[in-house]
Amino acid sequence: MSRARRACSIGAAALLLLGLRMPPVKGALEATMTAQMLLLMPLLFVAGALLRAALPARIVPRSAAWDYRGITGLVLASVASVFWLLPRLLDSAVSQPAVDAARYVSIPLLIGLPFSVSWPRASFIVRGVFLLECVATLFRMGWLYLIWPHRLCNNYLLDDQQRLGQYLVLIGLAACIAIAAKLLWGRFDALAEAPPRASAQH
Repeated sequence: MSRARRACSIGAAALLLLGLRMPPVKGALEATMTAQMLLLMPLLFVAGALLRAALPARIVPRSAAWDYRGITGLVLASVASVFWLLPRLLDSAVSQPAVDAARYVSIPLLIGLPFSVSWPRASFIVRGVFLLECVATLFRMGWLYLIWPHRLCNNYLLDDQQRLGQYLVLIGLAACIAIAAKLLWGRFDALAEAPPRASAQH
């Protein structure tokens, strides 16, 4: 990978993170529970995914030794994602600078970057298990936010919490439809890293 492309990737990730830290942008994305979870966190994920192109060429192949079939990286991303779905963390990230800083560091480095490295090398089964767990988490958290009669976050109102629950359930349903369509008309391992080809024998 060229040095220019790595620099471009680092610059794009840095600009995105700096933009998200700008007071007007940050304030708007933290104004509602829905915006924080469905806009701010995915953008932090994208910033981490951009860093994959910035990794030295030797790093990604060497990581395969401890990231067999992408399992380690996807498990790390899953655990970190669940951590940031907890209502207490959503609340604390708005009011506590230390938790806020941890969010801006951990989501790109522990979710976005591991996912972007591990997903291409994951097998069909590993991808399927990962996606099913993601969908199940969307339904679980969405149902919790939707039916819970009290505010789970002090910084957000009950109607915002219920709205987020509705969106999470709808996203889960959309993901189910997309997965079913992919199973019928495509393969999840289409972008998996191809094994090295044996040299042609003459």
